[in-house]
Amino acid sequence: MTSPARILVVIGHPIADSLAHALAHSYADAARAGGADVRIVDLAHDPVPGHPSARAELKYPRSEADEPLPADIAAQTEDVAWADHLAFFFPQWWGGTPAALKAYIDRVFLSGFAYRYRPTGRLWDKLLTGRTARIVMTMDSPAPWNAWVYRDAAIRQLRNATLEYCGITVRGVTRLSEVRHRTDADRERWVRGMASFGSTDAESVAPRDRDALVPA
Repeated sequence: MTSPARILVVIGHPIADSLAHALAHSYADAARAGGADVRIVDLAHDPVPGHPSARAELKYPRSEADEPLPADIAAQTEDVAWADHLAFFFPQWWGGTPAALKAYIDRVFLSGFAYRYRPTGRLWDKLLTGRTARIVMTMDSPAPWNAWVYRDAAIRQLRNATLEYCGITVRGVTRLSEVRHRTDADRERWVRGMASFGSTDAESVAPRDRDALVPA
């Protein structure tokens, strides 16, 4: 029997009961109904990892000889290692991601876990290959403004400079624009639409080879 897909939902909005939360929970509920195992990281409620600059345990780059990670960071890296698919829900703030989501990425997508530089040359090993991701971003900006003025910076940072850099294939990006000017009916339609994504991902995400080596 095929194992159910494992989906990690990351809600990158630090304020509870946001539109991002409603979208994420609609997605997660539908994915569970479709048979997937789902875990949720909610940065409005779960502890947000602090800045790593002064923390010796997060020396860069890490190696197997380093001290173990703090328990909260280790648990979050385990969630990523566990997942076949990651779904990120967040608002665009100041043309980028909220600080809470950036802090999560800085503390969880670590050298030696998510990627590793090779001893020589400019190339690196992508340690999270075999996983896929979906990105859903809300914004007050009109879509053309986000594309022409902001250069889609928040999506590029998360998709290209983080997920794909670590070997995760992004299978879908959704940008929900001009939120402030939308009606309640528009927002409710968006929330209902996320359920179709959850159902689709539960059915179509291929479980990884779980006997393969998981990054340490």
